[in-house]
Formats: sequence, C-alpha cells, structure tokens
Amino acid sequence: MVYIKNAKIYTGTGKVIEGTIFIKNGKFADIGSTINIPEGARVVDVNSKIITPGLIDVHSHLGLTEQGIGQDGQDVNETSSASTPQVNAIDGINPADTGFEDARRFGVTTVQVMPGSANVIGGEMVVVKTVGKVVDEMIVKNPSGLKAATGENPKRVYGSKGKMPTTRMGLAARLRENLIEAQNYIEDRKTNTCGRDLGLENIAKVLRKEIPLRVHAHRADDIATVLRIKKEFGINLTIEHCTEGHQIADFIAQHDVRVSVGPTMSPRSKTELSDKGWNTILTLSEAGIPVSITTDHPVIAIEHLMTSAILAVKNGFSEGKALEAITLNAAKHIGVEDRVGSIEKGKDADFVIWNGDPFDLRSTIETTYIEGKVVYQK
Repeated sequence: MVYIKNAKIYTGTGKVIEGTIFIKNGKFADIGSTINIPEGARVVDVNSKIITPGLIDVHSHLGLTEQGIGQDGQDVNETSSASTPQVNAIDGINPADTGFEDARRFGVTTVQVMPGSANVIGGEMVVVKTVGKVVDEMIVKNPSGLKAATGENPKRVYGSKGKMPTTRMGLAARLRENLIEAQNYIEDRKTNTCGRDLGLENIAKVLRKEIPLRVHAHRADDIATVLRIKKEFGINLTIEHCTEGHQIADFIAQHDVRVSVGPTMSPRSKTELSDKGWNTILTLSEAGIPVSITTDHPVIAIEHLMTSAILAVKNGFSEGKALEAITLNAAKHIGVEDRVGSIEKGKDADFVIWNGDPFDLRSTIETTYIEGKVVYQK
C-alpha cells in the first residue's frame, strides 16, 4: 500500500483533482482531496507535481520490429502469403527489445502490438503492459483484434511478385473472399463437415464480433472501401491511420467506428501520405468520431507519443482531448478501458509523475508506475 500525496491529478476523464492517490494491491483504491492517511503508512509526497494516467499507444509494432539489430529483429510481417490470419503477434514479441525501456522512460505503460501492413490480413494482435520478461505475463488482452490492410503496402509487396492483390480492387476482393470463406467455415463446423483451420477460426472471431477487424487505411477511397465491407458483413472495426479521414469526416461519422490517427510526425514518404496533416485529428474529433493518437512505433519512436499530442495541441486540438487520445480514448479503442486509461478506483495503478506541465515539451517524467510499482525512476 502507498499514498501519493500533494498531487495535481489529471484523471484522464476530464477532471483535475488536487489531493492524494491511495494504491493497494496494484490498483487505485481511492483518489480524492480528503483522504485520511493512517500513521505509519508508506507515503510519497510529490510536492504539487502533475500526475497523469499511464500513456497508451493503440497501434505499435513494439517488440516485433526490434531496435538496433537490423534484419534479425524483423518479425512484423509474415509475407509468405497475402493473407495470414493464423499468426499472432504474441509469438513474435521480444520483451527485451529496448523499445519497451524507452516506452517506460517516456510514460507509455500500455501498448497494442500488431502485425504490419504488408498483408490483406496480417494476423491477430495483443495488448500488453510495457514491463516484463515474459510476454505471457505482460498481457492485458489477447487477442485484441485482427489486422488487415488496404492501399499501397499490400499492393507493393504482392504486386511486385505478380500475385494478387496487384490493385485496390483485388485487395478488397481478397478480403471479401477471406470473410466469406470464414462464414462458410462457421456453418461447416456446426455440422462437423470440415476440420479445424486456425486462420479461419481467427477470422470467425471477427464475424462473431468477438474481436474487431483493425484496418490500415490512409486514403479516403480506401477508408470508404473498409466502411463498405463493414456494412456488408456486419462486423466491428477500427480505422488505423485514417490519414485522409478529414476529407470524408462526415461520412466516417455515419459508421460507428473509432479511429487512430498517425504517425503524423512522419514524413510524406509515399503517395497516400501526401495530404497528411495535424488537421486530421481535429476535423475527425469535431465530427464526433472517437480518436486516438499513435506513433506506429518504430515509424515514429514510442518516446514521441506525448510529443505527438503536444503537436496536435499546437495545431488546434485541446489539451483535454489530446490527453484523452493517449489515455482513456486510447483504452476504449483497444477495449481495455475497464483496466487502464484513467485514474479511477478499481483500475490498474498505471500512472506518471511529471516535473512540469506534460504539454510543455521541456518537461520530463520523474517516475513511471505500472500496477503500483515503480518501473522507471529518473
């Protein structure tokens, strides 16, 4: 048990409380301005410093694309086939990747780790805490979604091999084919007329709405295709990146989806990023679409998640919404808001102590806690 007193607490829910956080068994047991601290209790006095929830990156390849070891650390794309729904990110994550240490140092306590965007369907993803030596002990939710991708990446990877998909038409057709095959598989399994198929079982989870399809889509026409498929198959999905989402924000708003935006700090390295800008997240939010901010680590390093939020504010996004986009809204995006994303009673005690205003780029993190334990100390 520990009491964190004299804190300015940004709860992540829009509330700011000046007072004390009581942590018990790795959870927030109480938060308030009038908490009585028993004599002899372990107390940390933060002297009016700001505390925020642990930051959350909803779209990363942390541990799948390891830093500093080149090709040997590349486990993000299984490119042996255009669709690989049978793979799971959990089997490729290396907890020893230095990116996890960077995440803790910069206040990121939870990440969703997913396969890359080379494939029409890339495999299952997982939500993990950013501390641990064995990935099984880091899991918050597994699986947390099934990855799919549209646009330039799968076209380039398989078009260069002369394999489908070579066009956007072929890509959408292949995704439909995979979904229909899984529909048939569900019916066949009811009557035991086919054996088990791991890939089709994973797609079946999407059709049963057990997990969402999370689709890489930058261009407005690709986003429209994804939403068309959502309607056709009655599935839940999120739009990942949504770079040209500002062009069709009102249309997206009609489809009950969450979006992750980013990595906006990246250069315009390919055609479908030509209209990239900080206006995207502002326009989508104003249209009533729930938004999260992502680094897409290692496209932009995980330590720049807060930097991305600061730049969004610099370009017109409110501080409150920017914080939510990397805390509570992010937790909702990946389906773990019951455990993380805000400083509320009963949730995991994941939080960050800052030495100044989090939205001042000169401020640094003094301490990062995950489940009530110090995982980084400046």
